[in-house]
Amino acid sequence: MHRPTGTEMPHYTDSLTQLGRPAALPASPDEAVLERVPNPQPGALYAVRFTQPEFTSLCPLTGQPDFAHLVIDYVPGDWLVESKSLKLFLGSFRNHGAFHEDCTVGIGLRLVETLAPRWLRIGGYWYPRGGMPIDVFWQTGAPPEGLFLPDQGVPPYRGRG
Repeated sequence: MHRPTGTEMPHYTDSLTQLGRPAALPASPDEAVLERVPNPQPGALYAVRFTQPEFTSLCPLTGQPDFAHLVIDYVPGDWLVESKSLKLFLGSFRNHGAFHEDCTVGIGLRLVETLAPRWLRIGGYWYPRGGMPIDVFWQTGAPPEGLFLPDQGVPPYRGRG
């Protein structure tokens, strides 16, 4: 199968505003632009996984930083998320105040709005706040039958134990 080189990129890349260009970190998730590209295998049943092991946001009450390990799995429909735009979107939470639940579910909802995937789930494995880890899980429904879907692979928080 022929793959395009850098000089013969498909025409859809003309509409991308961040890939291959300098792009500053958005000031907030609302300002972030999530971009998508056509799925080259729209008839295939497959999962895509993005892992963000150093996600950061702020506590909306204290302004203290919160840290999480995010795992996003989705089954594409007609679209794939452009990974640089996803990286910038996730990074835009760095100075954003929101509870763990709002960050985790909000990211999932924004991806669903942008991509219209066949299925999506997100696991937010948050490091302790006030001595208690808070893990948040959201999905659009049951995964499609026949999908190979590995475990997210994040063990429960055990501290030093």
